[in-house]
Amino acid sequence: MNTVPPELAKTRRAGDPAEVVEALRSRQRWVVTSHARPDGDAVGSVLAAVELLRAMGRQAAGFLSDGVPYIYRKLPGADEVRTGPVEPGRYDAALVLECGSLERAELAGLDELFTVNVDHHATSGEYADVNYVDGSSPAAGELVYRIAQAAGVGTTATMATCLYAALLTDTGSFCFSSTTAETFAVARELVLAGADPAAIAQQVYFSNPAPKMHLLGRALCSLHCEGPISWMHLTQADFCESGATAEDCEGLVNWALGIDGIEATAFFRELPGGGYRISLRSKGGIDVSSIARRFGGGGHAAASGLDLEGPFAAARDQVLAALRDALALEAKQRTAQHG
Repeated sequence: MNTVPPELAKTRRAGDPAEVVEALRSRQRWVVTSHARPDGDAVGSVLAAVELLRAMGRQAAGFLSDGVPYIYRKLPGADEVRTGPVEPGRYDAALVLECGSLERAELAGLDELFTVNVDHHATSGEYADVNYVDGSSPAAGELVYRIAQAAGVGTTATMATCLYAALLTDTGSFCFSSTTAETFAVARELVLAGADPAAIAQQVYFSNPAPKMHLLGRALCSLHCEGPISWMHLTQADFCESGATAEDCEGLVNWALGIDGIEATAFFRELPGGGYRISLRSKGGIDVSSIARRFGGGGHAAASGLDLEGPFAAARDQVLAALRDALALEAKQRTAQHG
């Protein structure tokens, strides 16, 4: 479990790009991976880092235990990604991107390797041989870009495409509070290097499989609002009847957050083996990562996640109580500041 104090969560830094470059040069055969159930930042960062390592004269292979989600399969190099396990003796080291622990990658064989941890989640543990954690960065893709710059590796059009997809998705299309002037500066450089913003956005946001839309309908039918809080709930039956999979949940939580007057939301997904995976989102008034950490999860101030055992009513009540308390405290502090 992470022990980073909440007051440091947005600015925590450990290591630097030059240290990572030195580590990458110290080994020849690399696994590049990220967390299970990968999102756009995980996929784009892994693909770009594989190309970066190859440009440095290293052997590199991308691994994602759950494979590449449908909407990211047209990114350059996506068809080369493996699901594992990592073959014993075939690799020397692993570059692990935006993954709070080796266990989160759900990839057998990593614990035998020299490891480099690159993460933009301030809640990330420093579990690797080399750690580069920057909680002020909006996406792991931005950190990979910095590493490439430190290594003196030029950004190709294919690398830029993958990194732009990473940046676009993990900033919520540049809507999240983590978006800064530097974020746009990096995005500009990626476009100048060959990333096509319209084509990438078309693939990510307008190429969803039909089962995902059916799943969205079921999620919206479960929508509840209580003052500034909203929540949605999906059961295993919803997945079976819609034909959707877990990867189709990406982005659904934002529909519940996008309601006027809502400040925070929770999205509950029933897991096949029981229990619930819960996504938390905030419009910036409260730090949902502090709530996620309380239950053994983690993430960003405005976007975090956690797992809880069932039954659903118990999991829901725990999370909603924590959201209510956080919003009440935020309102009290705001009132005190304005006298």
